[in-house]
Amino acid sequence: MSGIKSSSRIMLSLWVSLVAIGMAFAADPVVKDGDRVAIAGDSITEQKIYSRYIEAYLLVCTGLKDVKVFQYGWGGERAPGFAGRMENDTWSWRPTVLTTCYGMNDGGYRVYDEKIIGIVYRDNMKKIVDFFKSKGVKVIVGSPGVVDSETYKRVPNAAVYNENLEKLARIDEEIAKNANVGFADVHAVMMTAMAAAKAKLGNSFHVAGPDGVHPAADGQLLMAYAFLKAMGFDGQIAAINMDFKGQTAVSDGHKIITQKPGMVEIESSRYPFCFTGKPDDANGTVSILPFVPFQQDLNRFELKVSNLPSAKAEVSWGSQKKVFSKDELEKGVNLAAEFLDNPFSAQFNQLLNELGTKQNLETFMIKSFITNIKVLTAYSDGDKDPKTKEAIEYLRAKLMARQAELDAKVKSSLKPVKYQITVNPIN
Repeated sequence: MSGIKSSSRIMLSLWVSLVAIGMAFAADPVVKDGDRVAIAGDSITEQKIYSRYIEAYLLVCTGLKDVKVFQYGWGGERAPGFAGRMENDTWSWRPTVLTTCYGMNDGGYRVYDEKIIGIVYRDNMKKIVDFFKSKGVKVIVGSPGVVDSETYKRVPNAAVYNENLEKLARIDEEIAKNANVGFADVHAVMMTAMAAAKAKLGNSFHVAGPDGVHPAADGQLLMAYAFLKAMGFDGQIAAINMDFKGQTAVSDGHKIITQKPGMVEIESSRYPFCFTGKPDDANGTVSILPFVPFQQDLNRFELKVSNLPSAKAEVSWGSQKKVFSKDELEKGVNLAAEFLDNPFSAQFNQLLNELGTKQNLETFMIKSFITNIKVLTAYSDGDKDPKTKEAIEYLRAKLMARQAELDAKVKSSLKPVKYQITVNPIN
């Protein structure tokens, strides 16, 4: 248990640091049932990793029953590029929530210059925010992330370029504040976690990917954390209250199948977020958990046990077992943090795979067809020829229908998970 408590202290310290550097979190959830969430950004978004983490969280962790997500990442894009295509590509889908993550390319991979970089970035990010806000869209402005302090090898060096990205992050924060919209300080979250992770795991442990720019799963989880916190979720996924001398009660999204003293069988439609990889593997998400308060802030699947007749007990969840003290169980144990391999893991990973298929189609749709509709119309005289216009609209409708089919397939696969929790007293 000492390792868990140590990680908790690190996470609490990181949380205090993030508050100190001004990360903005929403008071109430931004995303609600019926919302359509567009996730826009550059090649880091087009990797379709943090966007899948966000979509998975919205679908199975929040208790929301009707949310749709569309991924709009475009490799190499800067804010002016998205500003130029936002109406044709994104507004045509009629999102009600938009997240943006630009700045990595806008910084030009050079020393920051207000006249060359700052003014252009500020003007175009403001244009994006103003456009979607005028349409009634709830906007969350995400700052750029970081380049890796070890694996980034370009000139100027990582420290200089991270200073550039920090200035762009503050521009994003200013725009969000002035427009009264959400702000996700991806840069602050990643910088804080990167310093702590490298101090513990060594400089070769990359947080912004082996190329220093495109994060692997560890850095992508940090990005998802920043956006989900900015969306205002409180992180309470399950509350399981077991009275060893009486009954077990569960929160919404969970129902009891059978129970007896020290054992309960539950069926849950709300999942904990699940993780992959090894403690030192940047290509998995487990490795970064000690350096970001994801479990504490967004992933509380809590078991409380009262009237335990012993000083400690062995808790079994799925195939895993751990021993906790009576005091720990009375205060509450976060099963999602203590049991990284749990009854939800396989189904959660399958969900991520299915979301990858859906988001791959979305990238193809946007980059290969929808963004080119204006050009196709112009070159084919589609504005004058009804048959050509009809053909273009037919193709658009077919692609949108296919995307809707994949979305429906994802939703139909979200089956409740049955599992058993056993608490065995140890004398």
